Order: sequence, then structure tokens, then C-alpha cells
Amino acid sequence: MPDDLVPDDLWERIAPLPPIRPPRRHRYPGRLPADDRAALRGIVYVLRKNVSRRDVPAERTGCGAVTAWRRLRDWTEAGVWPRLREVLLAELRKAGLLDMDDAAIDGSHIRALKGGAHTGPPPVDRARPGSKHHLIVDRHGTPLAVTLTGGNRHDVTQLTPPLDAIPRIRGVRGRPRHRPGRLFADRDYDYDYDYDKYRRILRARGITPEIARRGVPHGSGLGKTRWVVERTFAWLHQFKQLRIRYEIRADLHLDLLQLACSIICLRRLRTSF
Repeated sequence: MPDDLVPDDLWERIAPLPPIRPPRRHRYPGRLPADDRAALRGIVYVLRKNVSRRDVPAERTGCGAVTAWRRLRDWTEAGVWPRLREVLLAELRKAGLLDMDDAAIDGSHIRALKGGAHTGPPPVDRARPGSKHHLIVDRHGTPLAVTLTGGNRHDVTQLTPPLDAIPRIRGVRGRPRHRPGRLFADRDYDYDYDYDKYRRILRARGITPEIARRGVPHGSGLGKTRWVVERTFAWLHQFKQLRIRYEIRADLHLDLLQLACSIICLRRLRTSF
């Protein structure tokens, strides 16, 4: 019976990444640890369904809810999810499915019901804490990098952190690719007292800025290229755990976000076969 939560192609890419657990003791070995794939099922189940940990069905995932959360914590601290993203991006580049000549960036507000790090009152709802996802995608909407900040951080201050978070993508002979040729952004990235400060920063990195100007009529034409980042946000919000932030630990929420981005990359690989 096929595994709808952790398909074989996803598991084949994740299986080599988690750290090797120490061998069990011969005397008083304790309870047999849960299978890694079963723990991943619990993680993906929470990511998709947005249920509390206590409601994860052990009969479907094969492990308890607490075990899945602990494995998520351990794999987060071991850096499993960024490495998975690098593997998939390299495969996409090798298959000719990654186009970094053009990239688009945008941010999306979410509510943070339990607070925690990287939360703040967003301008649209100052009475409640929120967080913000900052996403950069290639020409086809493939997520290249994602970052997490408080909801009160302005988009223009988060123009460079997602660029810094793009890994060095291998997959073909030659130097790894880690920056786009052009970067498209909306008017929120044009707000600054120094009129062209962030455009100069991009040009210094060898990136051509394509940022809509504030104070000019709409109709710049950038929407023909920028729409892909909005579509990728719609894909991410299909994972219900990412619509509202319930996780207090910012690193765990960010890595759930990275796991969702990796699943989107894997879907794009599947369509090429």
C-alpha cells in the first residue's frame, strides 16, 4: 500500500540525512526507538492537517505524537531540513528545471497565537502578535529560500536576508549558483528614506533590481513576472500548519516551512518524469 504521507521518493532523499543514533545498550536497552520514517509521517501529518500533537493518530503514522515532535526537534538541531532543500535544488538544476535568471520576492503575514521569538504586532492587526514569511522563488515559482521574522518587520528591511539564505546550488559542472540575475519585487521594497539604497545593494551583488516605484501609477508590468511568488505562497498555505503559527519555537516553525518548500520542489521534479 503506498504511503501517502511519506512517499518513497521523499523518504529516499531524507533517509541519509538524519544523524546516526548511538547503538542501544545490551543491558537495560529500554524501549525500541520509533522508526525514522514513522516519525516523519507524524511530522508531515501535523504539517498538512494542523492538529495538535496529542491528536496525531498513532495507528496511521506508526509512532506517538511526542516522538514525532522530539524527532522534529533533533533533526532541526542537526540541520536536516536545509540539507534536504539543497539536495532537491541541485536535482532541479541538474534536470534543467531551475531558472535563476529571474527571481521574485515577497512577504506574507500570519498570526502567531502562542507568541514566541520572531513575533510582533503587524500593521494590519496591532493588537495580536504575528510573524512574517519572506520567500524568494525562481522564474517558475520554485522556492529558493525562506526566512521568518516578526510581523512588524517591513519588507524592505528583509530584501537581503532571503538572498543570503539561498544555498550554493550544484547539479551541473562549474561554479555553484547562489544568486539570481534579476530580482522582481513590489512597491513595499521601494520604501526607504535613501531612495535607491537597496537597489545599490543588489547591484553590488551583481543582481539587477526590478522593483516597482512608489508614487507612480500602477501598470509597471512587473506583475507578469511577480505572480509566481504569490502562487507559491498559495501552495505553502495548502499546508494548514503554516497558515497560523502555533509553534512557539521559531526554529521549528521555520524548519516546517522549509520542509513544505522541499515538498514543493519534489512535486516539480515529479512533473518532469
